[in-house]
Amino acid sequence: MKLQRYVFSLAPAKMHMCRLLRLLSALTVLSSFPAAVDGCDVAESVCGAQAPGDVVIGIMLPSHGKVKAVHERITPENFDCSEFVLSSFVRSLAVIHEIEEINAAGFLPGVRLGYLMCDTCSYASRALQNVDHMLAINGSLDVKCNYTDFRPRVKIIIGARYSEVSIAVARLLNVYMVPLLSSSSSSPLLSDKQRFPVFIRTVPSDIHQTKALAKMMAYYEWNWVGVVYGDDDYGKAAFQSFLRDAEANDVCVAYQEVLPHYLDHSNSEERIKQVAQMIRSSKAQVVLLILKSELVMALFKEMVKTNTSRVWISSDAWSRSSSIAHMEDINKVGDILGFTFVSSKSESFDNYLKNLTVTPGGHNHFIETYKNLRFNCSSVCFSSNPPSYCADLLRFKSHNACKFSDPQEQNDDYLVKATDTSEPFLHRVSVWAVANALKKLLKCNSSTCSGETNFPPWKLLRELKEVKFEFQNQTFSFDEHGDFVNGYDLVRWEKDGLRRRIQRFGSYHIPDEKIELDTPQSRCSESCPPGSVKKILNMSCCYNCTKCEEGTYSDAWDLHNCKKCPNETWSLKGWTECKPRSEIYLRWGDPHPITIIAAAAFGVLLLIITFIIFLVYRNSLPMKKAEVRLSCVMKFGLAVSFASVICFMGEPTVHLCRARQVMYAMGFTLCVSCILVKAYRTFLAFLPFGQITNRQLHKLYKPPVIVIVLTALQGIICLFWLIFDSPDIDDKPPSPQSMKKIIQCSEGKTYIGFGIMLSYIALLALVGFLLAFKGRKVPQEFSETGYIIFSMLMYLFVWVCFIPVYITSTEESTTVQPSAILVSSYGVIFCHFLPRCYEALWGSKTDTLESILRRWRVISGPSVDLTPQTDKDTPTMNTASENSTRASVSSISTVVMSSETLTVVSPTDTEMAISPMSKEKIHPYPLFTRQVTKLRNRRRSLSF
Repeated sequence: MKLQRYVFSLAPAKMHMCRLLRLLSALTVLSSFPAAVDGCDVAESVCGAQAPGDVVIGIMLPSHGKVKAVHERITPENFDCSEFVLSSFVRSLAVIHEIEEINAAGFLPGVRLGYLMCDTCSYASRALQNVDHMLAINGSLDVKCNYTDFRPRVKIIIGARYSEVSIAVARLLNVYMVPLLSSSSSSPLLSDKQRFPVFIRTVPSDIHQTKALAKMMAYYEWNWVGVVYGDDDYGKAAFQSFLRDAEANDVCVAYQEVLPHYLDHSNSEERIKQVAQMIRSSKAQVVLLILKSELVMALFKEMVKTNTSRVWISSDAWSRSSSIAHMEDINKVGDILGFTFVSSKSESFDNYLKNLTVTPGGHNHFIETYKNLRFNCSSVCFSSNPPSYCADLLRFKSHNACKFSDPQEQNDDYLVKATDTSEPFLHRVSVWAVANALKKLLKCNSSTCSGETNFPPWKLLRELKEVKFEFQNQTFSFDEHGDFVNGYDLVRWEKDGLRRRIQRFGSYHIPDEKIELDTPQSRCSESCPPGSVKKILNMSCCYNCTKCEEGTYSDAWDLHNCKKCPNETWSLKGWTECKPRSEIYLRWGDPHPITIIAAAAFGVLLLIITFIIFLVYRNSLPMKKAEVRLSCVMKFGLAVSFASVICFMGEPTVHLCRARQVMYAMGFTLCVSCILVKAYRTFLAFLPFGQITNRQLHKLYKPPVIVIVLTALQGIICLFWLIFDSPDIDDKPPSPQSMKKIIQCSEGKTYIGFGIMLSYIALLALVGFLLAFKGRKVPQEFSETGYIIFSMLMYLFVWVCFIPVYITSTEESTTVQPSAILVSSYGVIFCHFLPRCYEALWGSKTDTLESILRRWRVISGPSVDLTPQTDKDTPTMNTASENSTRASVSSISTVVMSSETLTVVSPTDTEMAISPMSKEKIHPYPLFTRQVTKLRNRRRSLSF
């Protein structure tokens, strides 16, 4: 109970404290953010550029170099910024340009990005004032106990330039969890995610830069160096990191001097003179400057006065400073080397600078200020004591300056010429990082973004840490510390008239911590890269580089001999390593095998369906003509053929190689044997022979025996094939020019057995085709000659095409045979089974023997009188049937009958089938044991 009373007593106190904080916050914010203070518009004085949008990005970069009289400031009046800095101004323009590019490209469909740009004036306190304005909601910033649902209009801030400012701003943004994305603040302190969880950056930490500096000094054997650094957070952290790396690389520090980080400091001028004197008095000829560009310029001016020259090592803060490169007497200070962040030119951005305009619907006082200064429409540069930047502006003064009434309408290429437009590359990358994170957060597809645009900023921070994207053919992502690890460029300041030109001559790779220098060479021959070796000519220094042959490799520069690949690996010509060959066979999940298996399965399904139809309609006229039992045997053979196709899939084995050929050979031979029996039946029934020949041929018509014997012969062929030249896994080595190892079956060493097997089936098909072709004029009502001709012709055509394709193909050879099997099997189904099924299901139900004979009339040739009569071997037909079976038949053009007889099987008056008979009493095949009627030839007349 005591504990409960204690807890409840705290609750009112906590609520009272929150109300008090809100009240104090409201009073504070209302006093800080009125609509106008003493005639000063807040939006104009604090943030000078903005454009509306669904998601607003804050831009916190310095367009001015400093705040006037900071050391004299006593009252909390507005900060007065001075010294318009072109390089920083161009960085902010790069961010605005990329935002406009993303909007124009429709990267976020239906969502427009806006921006709010505030000038930090390179001063942390001014930056904090900007944060208050950016995060204000309806002109005020409330104090809350929980900011989880805090939704300011600015969702992320891009900035700041200097680490000292970023550290201050990040500490404040930690309260609201608003992400701060910098493209230049490189202090190692900012990698501490416990202290700065909202900070991420598109540049590496100075931990990597100081390692690179120490390695470069060790490379040039500079082991006695001086260091001058600023007393801000950036300078102190970088200096401590350099001390550790210098010791690791045996580099000693001759002296270490500190300068006030702000140039307007009361004793900064005196301190600069003292540092200059230390540099002159020291024997160290190499000096590392971890300073802002303004301090470096002041120090160089002091060195020029005494004509002191040293080798200067620049940090990233000033390694690309155009103002230092263009300063007077810069060539007298000595050599300058340093590391810079990666950079890249953009033609689109250069064109934007040449045609500088304000974003439609927004305003930009910084562009107005620049154009007034650039085109000399401001009296500032004509005063008795003009600022230093006026000299740069007047150097490229336009001849048309101020001829127009509105200077904002004028443009030229001054910014492209006067600044390094490749330097803001990482600022452009920052905008694309935000855009890619927003694309995921807002659930965007190709046409719309379904997510809520007014989201809490911490959700965007979560997506930013996980984002991975491509920009200008490079891949970017943040590491666990929120940093980029994309390395540095090593630059040298070369003399270019009275100025210096920044030239890249190397790079530093962070992952392997190596420096690559682009140094001039004097060689008889170029170095041989990995993948090639030296082939010496007249002397050892002169050689040709030859690529390593297949199966060998070289993995280093300037090797004399190639190395052989280990077992189970291979390499192509000119490779630097060996890799295992990829195994190629018909994998179950590949598209082609899936198609083949589906086709085989569909074929088996058709066979099952037609088998059912044949059984159901087995007593119908079409089925009697097709001979149900013989057709069922054909279906079984085709089913085995379809099953053999499955054995072609998957990784081949010896058993699969043998089984697939035997299954196809026996199955399709069984099917073709049945077709040959049908062709032979028609051949005997309708074609004339002599009595002796006729009797002999009729004795051979024994369907079960024919089918069994023909299939058994194929079985014997397969048996000898398996014994003497059995199929096996192809052990032929792969081509030396290929990294693919084709795993396939070899149909024997000589392919003789394979050829005999296919030739035997082809022979049976050819015989069946010829027999059917001889009886091609027999009407379809009495035979299947047309179906047999077409199906056998299709089979022969397919397998004649198969032979050259199979011989010439390599990888595709495994798919050729199953494709041929499928086509020939489907040919039999569509020619023999489906037409009969159609006739049974939807064919005419009124076809009788007399109607068939009535249609079977011959226009040309002498008339043949068909009159019925009975034979002692044939049961007598009824009178009605006898009188109704007259027909006139051509003696020559359609069918020729000699003294042979034709038996018409007629279980009813409307159904018939045909089987051959001789003059002797012949017991018909059981399939035809029904009522029989003979036709006899009497004076070229046939009578039933």
